[in-house]
Amino acid sequence: MSKYTPLWKYLAETNKDDLTLTYDEIKNILGFSLDHSFLQYKKELPEFGFEVKKISMKDKTVRFIRHA
Repeated sequence: MSKYTPLWKYLAETNKDDLTLTYDEIKNILGFSLDHSFLQYKKELPEFGFEVKKISMKDKTVRFIRHA
């Protein structure tokens, strides 16, 4: 289990196919802020049916999409 598993489970339990979360929303789910390690851990996400579509540093959001 990785430190990002709570976020992956949150996404897996959503009924949305396309979801954008703010950094603050992600922090509320995880209990800590996103850090650079997210780029490595996001490789786990396909196991939960999602992938990262876009990370916006400007808007401070991460867009996730469900695999078809």
